[in-house]
Amino acid sequence: MNPTEQGDKAHALRLDVLGAGPAFTDRIGSAGAAYLVRSGGDSLLLDLGQGAFPRLAATIEPSSLSAVLVSHLHPDHFVDLVPLRHYLRYDLQPPRRVRVIGPAGLADRLDALHGQPGFCAESLEMHPIPAGSQAIGSFRIESRPVAHSADSHAFRVSVGSGPGLVYSGDSASTDDLSPLVSEGDTLLVEVSFGIGPVPPGAMHFNAAMVSALIERTRPGHVLLTHILRGSDRAATVAAVQDGYDGLVELVAPGFQTTVRPRESQGPERG
Repeated sequence: MNPTEQGDKAHALRLDVLGAGPAFTDRIGSAGAAYLVRSGGDSLLLDLGQGAFPRLAATIEPSSLSAVLVSHLHPDHFVDLVPLRHYLRYDLQPPRRVRVIGPAGLADRLDALHGQPGFCAESLEMHPIPAGSQAIGSFRIESRPVAHSADSHAFRVSVGSGPGLVYSGDSASTDDLSPLVSEGDTLLVEVSFGIGPVPPGAMHFNAAMVSALIERTRPGHVLLTHILRGSDRAATVAAVQDGYDGLVELVAPGFQTTVRPRESQGPERG
């Protein structure tokens, strides 16, 4: 292995899709948004939606997470913080804690759900999403507000000088998201409405919007997620792939890939 290959390996990001579903579905085994990113001994979770905790616990020891990043305050992106909190408090002796970075009000919502002030604070270290960038272990995290619900964010995760993983969260504006994407990055982007139109006020992407985004930003690999029930999945992939010379894939729980420079990218499934 030459020094360049060694550097690429050292800076590689491993992505495990734990959940990729929208707020509701009829697909057995689906789970809400949850994307595990690992590099070396560090691990970061992007969102933790409904039904995703079992797959998280089957993949890594949950208390080993460097942090959980929550993109916005819709339950299909954060509600499995509840089983994570219970696991940390009751399954481990002594109890452990995990850092959670999310929008203002996240702790209050979970506390209110249980009618128990301090419910989160017993096991979760809650922090607001900072402006700009921050270091978490070996990761560099860049955040940017996006149009969706109040206090919604997208994230770019990178290690060293390697390409990054850009996660859209839920978004309705290519102008908001495009500044996060560097040429050659892996783009993990919601495509809720497939090839159909986005209804007025829905504040999500469809395939045409994703195509416009990748034409502007030239990512090296496009991963589509969060597609709604009833959408034509194959047609959605084909619509985004049209005119783009990189790889486009629709992800589901169990999908795995490594973020590398474009010439060495390729999907891996577990």
